[in-house]
Amino acid sequence: MASSAGTPLLAVQGLVKHFPLKKDVLGRGGGVVRAVDDVNFQVFAGETLGVVGESGCGKSTTARLLMQLIEPTAGEVLFDGAKVGSRDLPLKEYRRQVQMVFQDSYASLNPRLTIEDSIAFGPQVHGISSTEAVARARSLLAKVGLEPSRFAGRYPHELSGGQRQRVNIARALALQPRIVILDEAVSALDKSVEAQVLNLLLDLKEEFGLTYVFISHDLHVVRFISDRVMVMYLGEVAEVGAAETLFNTPRHPYTKALLSSMPSMDPDRRTLVAPLAGDPPNPINPPSGCRFHPRCPQAQAVCSQRAPSRTALALPGVTEGVACLMHEPGSGHTGALPHAQEAA
Repeated sequence: MASSAGTPLLAVQGLVKHFPLKKDVLGRGGGVVRAVDDVNFQVFAGETLGVVGESGCGKSTTARLLMQLIEPTAGEVLFDGAKVGSRDLPLKEYRRQVQMVFQDSYASLNPRLTIEDSIAFGPQVHGISSTEAVARARSLLAKVGLEPSRFAGRYPHELSGGQRQRVNIARALALQPRIVILDEAVSALDKSVEAQVLNLLLDLKEEFGLTYVFISHDLHVVRFISDRVMVMYLGEVAEVGAAETLFNTPRHPYTKALLSSMPSMDPDRRTLVAPLAGDPPNPINPPSGCRFHPRCPQAQAVCSQRAPSRTALALPGVTEGVACLMHEPGSGHTGALPHAQEAA
């Protein structure tokens, strides 16, 4: 397990991404989709931060914002204390140190390049000689369990899904990054292959001293691989905490509902009643106050009037937090402690 003390390697402060909507010929519509709305979190060197949440919560958009593949509406990303895209940390230098593995192993590879050329391409763009880049590509192929003499000259369509994902992992490591962002990197694989790739990721993390941001909808996988977990709901952070603590004693009502959806082989622990009713609200016009309150079994009137505080998650060194009025002293929710008790 990685230590989560000290200065974060990656810090996200007030990250916002709104996608504008076009109006129709009659002038109707417009507005924005609030895909990511004031997100704050930190990633510490050597850890694996798991990111979970139902479809549409903003996980993949957050990953693309971290990689600067899309421009944020507001907020900033700090890497090792320097603002990404500034004079101190140009985008090219940042992307050398932060790489990404995408969900679709086939679409993320150029079908016209051999496996060897795909892996060697990045280092060559960053000034590595062709000979050295090819040697690095072959070495990494061996590291991910693909014999270079058999696979280096093949094309993506000649490989299985698991083999292609291994190639994508090797390509991400070709620039010797410090952080690797994995966006649903194992979700399209068979379970036996998924287990192999997960073990490979753990071995590579140990060997190269990597830091992972691991995005997945599979809660069992996230629990297995993560040191800390961040739960997102409708573009916001609902809860962050140590993996085992969060899975054993979740604090946010949404986290509890999400974890109750995990399949269990124990017949006495199976979920017979759906923990939540209804679909997530529209991100174009989200609810006032706490965005989870229309579906929350513990919601009270104050939940629709006041949004929970999330500022603590942006403070340096903060490794856990929950955005819920029940855990905010003096919030007005009957389940919250008054300020006097908190001080005591």
